Amino acid sequence: MLEIDFEKENKAIAHEYKELLRISYQTLSPEDKKLIRKAFDVAMDAHKDQRRKSGEAYFFHPIAVAKIVASEIGLGATAIAASLLHDVVEDTPITIEDIEKMFGSKVAQLVEGLTKISIVQKEMNVSMQAENFRKMLFTLNDDVRVILIKIADRLHNMQTLDNMEDHKQIKIASETLYIYAPLAHRLGLYKIKNKLEDLGLKYTEPVIYNDIVSKIKETKEEQDAYIKDISDILKKALDEEKLDYIIKGRPKSIYSIYRKMKVQGVGFDEVYDKFALRIVYKSPTNEEKFLAWKIYSIVTDHYRPSPSRLRDWISSPKTTGYEALHITVMGPKGRWVEVQIRSERMDEIAEKGYAAHYKYKQGSSEESGLDIWLNLLKEALENPETNAVDFVEDFKMNLYSKEIFVFTPKGEIKSLPKGATSLDFAFSIHSEVGIRTRGTRVNGKLVPLNHELKSGDQIEVITSQYQKPTINWLDYVTTSRAKNKIKNVLNENTKKIAEEGKEILNRKLKHLKITLSESVVNELVNFFKLKTSLDLFYRVGVGAIENQQLKDYASQKSNTFINFFKNKIKRSASTVSEDIHKQVLYSNYDLLVFGPDQDKLDYKLSTCCNPIPGDEVFGFITINEGIKVHKRDCPNSISLQSNYAYRIMQAKWIDSSQQEFKAILHITGMDTIGLTNKLTKVISDNMNVNIQSISLSGDAGIFNGQIAVIVQNNFILKKLMDNIKQIDGVDKVTREYKN
Repeated sequence: MLEIDFEKENKAIAHEYKELLRISYQTLSPEDKKLIRKAFDVAMDAHKDQRRKSGEAYFFHPIAVAKIVASEIGLGATAIAASLLHDVVEDTPITIEDIEKMFGSKVAQLVEGLTKISIVQKEMNVSMQAENFRKMLFTLNDDVRVILIKIADRLHNMQTLDNMEDHKQIKIASETLYIYAPLAHRLGLYKIKNKLEDLGLKYTEPVIYNDIVSKIKETKEEQDAYIKDISDILKKALDEEKLDYIIKGRPKSIYSIYRKMKVQGVGFDEVYDKFALRIVYKSPTNEEKFLAWKIYSIVTDHYRPSPSRLRDWISSPKTTGYEALHITVMGPKGRWVEVQIRSERMDEIAEKGYAAHYKYKQGSSEESGLDIWLNLLKEALENPETNAVDFVEDFKMNLYSKEIFVFTPKGEIKSLPKGATSLDFAFSIHSEVGIRTRGTRVNGKLVPLNHELKSGDQIEVITSQYQKPTINWLDYVTTSRAKNKIKNVLNENTKKIAEEGKEILNRKLKHLKITLSESVVNELVNFFKLKTSLDLFYRVGVGAIENQQLKDYASQKSNTFINFFKNKIKRSASTVSEDIHKQVLYSNYDLLVFGPDQDKLDYKLSTCCNPIPGDEVFGFITINEGIKVHKRDCPNSISLQSNYAYRIMQAKWIDSSQQEFKAILHITGMDTIGLTNKLTKVISDNMNVNIQSISLSGDAGIFNGQIAVIVQNNFILKKLMDNIKQIDGVDKVTREYKN
């Protein structure tokens, strides 16, 4: 058994405590130091009998987390105290109530948030891990410092992962790359993000990691000499301008080199920008921008820049608050070098992220980009409908997406992810603006709702109180905020109709001497081959389930033998005549269809406006009489559409002898020989679909195609699109929507 030198260990702990106070980013008052000392003493006593797998005292872990929180993230005394205490409630007899009595509600709240995360974070599958991540983000509603301390906790766990079993190392490292590194990135903690990514790679791809590390060591001397050559030339020029600055040579992170090798399909030697130069200058706030561009001018006087690699995050900072000029220049020996230009303030925000925002925040009323982002995240979190795994994927996608900067009609700047549409912009203004959007103008020109925005666009949103989202809108947006809000509205409408459908079903079953119960609902779901009770109630609400179908169910339920004969018996005279009337109507006149998928549903023509085939109409879902059809200019139209918008159904007359519909498909991919033949063969032979027009154009090996097809329904169209995607060379197949 390993013999422990307790005296030496206690000296090491005392040294760590002094170091913690010394490296703190915030200025600590005497009260702050007392709070930290008290937390230190309580935590040390609580963990005194615990050891880590390495054999060292467990208390070294909370101290290490507190040091990361104090220096690398830059939080104050409350967070430092909570970091020291973050494991005591989970691992020792001390309770949250004890923490509150000793340290107050703020520290207790942080410790409780950290404890909740730890309790659910045991062995779990992917969807459980996603749900846990979502729960963790819920703590942002209380205090973002919980997440920051958790990131520090994860960093130290990754730094001490060597003593874990292999399968646990891979699980924890994968989780770090999947969740914690993107989160650190989004909170502006770039230094910690790089460390988490490098450590994640060390355990998930150890061979590749060790290979890159050894090659970096082999080339270090040569790279140091190369950086010195560039730095010496720049120093001479910067000194002549009497600038106060420092130049740092910085190797790229191991993970970023690995990512470039993987994405570009090249070896280590072929990754040219394996290091960067950072020029950090002193400046009054009002001269920062001027000096940044002055330094840019000096650098580009000596080294030729790549025009496509200029990144100006000073004029338009990232939503994390990051500001800098990045330029890539051609250095000696024909090698590209990235040069980053930042003021001391910008450098501090880049290193400390969240904490530095508040040190430099100008006025308490000004909302930083990070605060806006946290509010958006909170809104997404509060959506109970989102599947946890989808939420994590959406979240990660939004973390890493590039930004564009667009303008409101009043000239206010807005940041959106690259690929955002004009409808995404409407939802970024406000959810209510989004759901009432009737149209959008970009740079004064009317554009479709799915128009992709570019940096510099100015967007005007046209709203209408009668407008409401449709299922197609989900194809028009890319941001998770807009998608979640649209899904919410669509789900609310479905639920309202389903609630009314449940009441209707209850009444109809009573007439059939059946009491609505859970078992009856389950039987009905199976009888109609549906998935959920919500599907059942919704179909009753929209009149898709007829009385006769319920009678069939009742017959089957009461006596299967009698039911067999009942199925052979024709309907009553009145019902038959009603059916004949409908058949005559359908054969002699146009057919009425409902909803975006043009469903054929049971309906009645309203007596208040007496619509006839060919009139512009809409369907209204009534409480007792199913769907009633009204003319668009019916005297009751405005009242119905404004008061009961969720019960309005799209409806239109179609020619029943030609029940086919036009759809336009946009196809992109790599130009291959015989592509047109393959496309027409798939469409005509395999699918029995008519081509109305086809147009393909090629440019430098890439093709763009537009095909107008005539199909009978959405199901056939989707199957057609799936088959086209299988053709060699085809990259994307999308359906175009034109206003």
